[in-house]
Amino acid sequence: MWSEDRERSGGTVAGVDVGGTFTDLIIVDESTGAVQIGKVPTTTHDQSHGVLSALAKSSRPIASIDLIIHGTTATTNALLERRIARAGMITTKGFRDVIELGRRTRPSPYGLFGTFVPVIPRNLRLEVDERIQATGEVVTPLDATGVRSAVRQLIEAGCEALVIHFLHSYKNPAHELEAAEIAREFWPNAYITTGHSLLSEAREFERGVTASVNASVQPILERYVERLRVELEKSGYSRDYLIMNGNGGTISSRLASREAAKTVMSGPASGVIAAAYTAAKAGYDNLITYDMGGTSTDVALIRDNRPLVSSEIEVEYAMPIHVPMVDVHTVGAGGGSIARVDEAGLLRVGPQSAGSTPGPICYGRGGVEPTISDANIVLGRLNSKKLLAVDSPVPVEMIAGAFSDRIGGRLNLDAAHAAEATVRIANMKMAGAIRMVSIAKGNDPRDFILFAFGGAGPLHAAAIARELGIPRVMIPARPGITNAIGCIVADLRHDYVNTVNMPLLDSDPAHLNAILQQQTRAGMDAIELEAVRPERIEVEYSADMQFVGQTHLIRVPLPDAAIDLDELQARFEAAYYDRFRVRLPEVRANIVSLNCSVIGIRKAISLDDLIPNDGRCAILKEAQLEVRPVWFDGAWWDTPVYARERLPLQAEIKGPAILEQLDATTVINPGDVAKGDVHGNIIITIGAPAA
Repeated sequence: MWSEDRERSGGTVAGVDVGGTFTDLIIVDESTGAVQIGKVPTTTHDQSHGVLSALAKSSRPIASIDLIIHGTTATTNALLERRIARAGMITTKGFRDVIELGRRTRPSPYGLFGTFVPVIPRNLRLEVDERIQATGEVVTPLDATGVRSAVRQLIEAGCEALVIHFLHSYKNPAHELEAAEIAREFWPNAYITTGHSLLSEAREFERGVTASVNASVQPILERYVERLRVELEKSGYSRDYLIMNGNGGTISSRLASREAAKTVMSGPASGVIAAAYTAAKAGYDNLITYDMGGTSTDVALIRDNRPLVSSEIEVEYAMPIHVPMVDVHTVGAGGGSIARVDEAGLLRVGPQSAGSTPGPICYGRGGVEPTISDANIVLGRLNSKKLLAVDSPVPVEMIAGAFSDRIGGRLNLDAAHAAEATVRIANMKMAGAIRMVSIAKGNDPRDFILFAFGGAGPLHAAAIARELGIPRVMIPARPGITNAIGCIVADLRHDYVNTVNMPLLDSDPAHLNAILQQQTRAGMDAIELEAVRPERIEVEYSADMQFVGQTHLIRVPLPDAAIDLDELQARFEAAYYDRFRVRLPEVRANIVSLNCSVIGIRKAISLDDLIPNDGRCAILKEAQLEVRPVWFDGAWWDTPVYARERLPLQAEIKGPAILEQLDATTVINPGDVAKGDVHGNIIITIGAPAA
């Protein structure tokens, strides 16, 4: 039965997204269309402080907000920084080292050395007698006494979370279920993860790591969620709030920690969802999203208005998290990425970051290492006196001196050329990331529009588009808070994956259909437990397939839950040809897994007032703030600077030009032409470089 909270989930909606440098907020009053936005520095020691600070600084009392949707990097950061809960594993005898042996890959492709730290250390991975064949047949019964002994050892070792991971549990989970029941007799909390329940996949390494990640971040996420809930209640917000998942959907905060691994990459996913939503309204269905923030850059591909979702994401080396996530590729290049000259005399940019504290030199918080943001200050592209959340602007001369001393002195360059070199290397690095989600997967970047957002994305987008041959760039109305916008427009979503791992010709259609129908029922039940009533429910089906003998998977969309083998073969061959431009009719197809996504479509949110029209000027000249020298292609250009919020709605601007707004700065290069559309977006057409 729908609760009263579900009925109040409309009205005023707030989206809060935590990034590496800033926490972004958007509040939309659906009754009036009024929009409020805000940015505050991220409080890395406890993200909830930044969330509450952003909400408190708005003019809207927290108690009057009907629904809060939150994108968090709490679990992602905990994993990458190894600030995780102490977890233990009980596994099949002889297989405790699987999650450390991995797939015979190396952390560094070249060289003789390379190490990594498994999520669960070896001394906390204990073995018990049990064995189930790949057919599901029980060969060795579960040693219940051994399970009890192992559970006690892990409790005595101080473990807070438990993983039960047995061989072939995807085929027959009986032993995992039995071991979990035994563990619950005296495990001190609810943090017990069984491998099959989170990921019903045949590959024991990926399934084991995914379960280990879930257990390791489960207590972290639950403590964070409850801490934020308590603070919100103190401020008068007593209802449930939603958490963004890495699949681009939302889930009740009361349910999120059950499958905590699914919240990894929550922040990047929300930006991709916002991009799809915004671009679709403007008439664009095929785009490459480019989100450059203060710490990193995230890129993804959207085709036919659908973000690509993958179940093969690897957050870092030897950490595959095989639950469905928006397929985002991340590189360590953000506004705070540090530029340095290495021992070989080569200029490097990132992945080391100045973060938000002390931050780049231009933040005036004690930073001394030159960064990408500092380079843009030196080049005149950013105004040092208008940086967000900077109370004491640093003189440009001081920042230029840092480039001269730390970069230029070693490379025989002056400050401007050193800053330009920093930006060019960063652009090459980010262009490489875009190639990974486009060219490497059979997509021509020239067929897409580059959707640029994040606080720093619009600074670099046009140059990167020219590097890749992308003809147009789209800058949304509020690029710096796009991830927060993604929170408020995202739908409820629950994904399910079940391994089949059988040649297509040997498959039983009735069995395949039964799997999809069971997944659908599970999704419907999960939606019923949510805190928000969707307007309607949509179900999407797909199959992960490959040719027999191959490793990589091709995702094949299915029209419904009634599988016809001949039609599935034809769909797979078409998908394979689209990806590789090769037809292999003589090779047998293999169906690896079946997938189902149950999506609760929320009420649409109006974003027409992100930049109010009543503040716009009648003619372009009235929106001009100044003319200042800006460095392009080795020379200074006298460049007009405009207040973007005051631009006429469909103004046309020839480069060079700078557009400044609260949350971002847009650079229009010489030779490019920018034009506003009726939705408040800026479309930049990439031209030939001006002489």
